[in-house]
Amino acid sequence: MDNQSITHTRWNCTYHIVFIPKFRRKIMYGETKKDLVEIIKKLCEMKQVQLIDGKVCVDHVHIIM
Repeated sequence: MDNQSITHTRWNCTYHIVFIPKFRRKIMYGETKKDLVEIIKKLCEMKQVQLIDGKVCVDHVHIIM
């Protein structure tokens, strides 16, 4: 576990984010799934956020950062 710290303070901040399409349509498969994975990775690199885990399901996306 990687803890960040400053003087007298330590923290480990993680976020669990879930994206769900409108009406939970089952649209995330095939080429769309591959594109989503690449987009999420690029966004995390741009914002300098460590992507810990992620999963693209058929009707939603889980990201832990």
